[in-house]
Amino acid sequence: MTRKHNFSAGPAALPLEVLEQAQSEMLDWQGRGLSVMEMSHRDKAFVEVAETAEQDLRDLLSIPANYKVLFLQGGATSQFGMVPMNLLRGRSSADYINTGVWSRKAIQEAARYASIAQAGSTEAQGYTRVPTQAELTLNPEAAYVHYTTNETIGGVEFDYIPDTGSVPLVADMSSDILARPIDVSRYGLIYAGAQKNIGPAGLTVVIVRDDLLGNTLAGTPTMFDYKVHADADSMNNTPPTFAWYMTGLVFKWLKAQGGVEAMAVRNQRKAEKLYAAIDASDFFANPIDPVNRSLMNVPFTLADSALDGRFLQEAQASGLLNLKGHRSVGGMRASIYNAVPEESVDALIAFMREFERTAG
Repeated sequence: MTRKHNFSAGPAALPLEVLEQAQSEMLDWQGRGLSVMEMSHRDKAFVEVAETAEQDLRDLLSIPANYKVLFLQGGATSQFGMVPMNLLRGRSSADYINTGVWSRKAIQEAARYASIAQAGSTEAQGYTRVPTQAELTLNPEAAYVHYTTNETIGGVEFDYIPDTGSVPLVADMSSDILARPIDVSRYGLIYAGAQKNIGPAGLTVVIVRDDLLGNTLAGTPTMFDYKVHADADSMNNTPPTFAWYMTGLVFKWLKAQGGVEAMAVRNQRKAEKLYAAIDASDFFANPIDPVNRSLMNVPFTLADSALDGRFLQEAQASGLLNLKGHRSVGGMRASIYNAVPEESVDALIAFMREFERTAG
């Protein structure tokens, strides 16, 4: 079987080495005569898998000891409600920065529980950049400030960490977690759906500071309470065990690559190559302000949108998959997460040049 070049925005590419290890262990995990999918989450062996995965993530991101790491179900979208349920803590308002589709969805959900102020927005600019720190209007009495570090659909990312003073900063890092080093201590809470840059779909990672636990809104469902999960080591109910196991393999793979520091160098090189190819062409274009261009999600348009269908058809025939842009923005999008090898980016650039030569 020939592996193709997968540019899916999520569920996204996984490292080949991880897939091969999972394949070799599928029927008989470490000589136990059963699959890891068939093991009880209470089994000592699986508890070790879970604990090792957590420790490896702590190592990769240098997570301080006063933060809990949770492995939850429900996807990052569930966090749009869980964040205000857990972090309002008696306050009635929160600040949100609006930079695209996913931050807007987070705002809409949070508005069910609190008064939401848009501390900054680039909607008027078509979400082609993020607000600067000077453009933010922050309420010192807000329960927290929420932002999306990287907008998967629009391909725009923050080039700085917002300074929110003593107000806890909350970040949706679904698209770019583990793509580069981050200072976790700057945040009150970080959450990320696994299916883009961590592992397979079905798992969401939450990193939350201890002092933000234990004061939920009245009526909050038990399974939406972070403290319940923290007290039970994310096993208050049966967790997504196979996805947890797979993320553990990805964390091991990341360590073997040199950690997030090495991945940052590789990701920067991949992105620079692709953006350079786009910028050097009159046939392709990227609408995002260069300072806020995403390392992970690269949208681009063709000079003639009537050629979009042909581009996608020929790309697929060339082994380049999942390049169609999101339905809300159109065009193309190449998601080049950690697991997408540099060779895939090179293959895409070569195809784009040939397509421009023949169709441009």
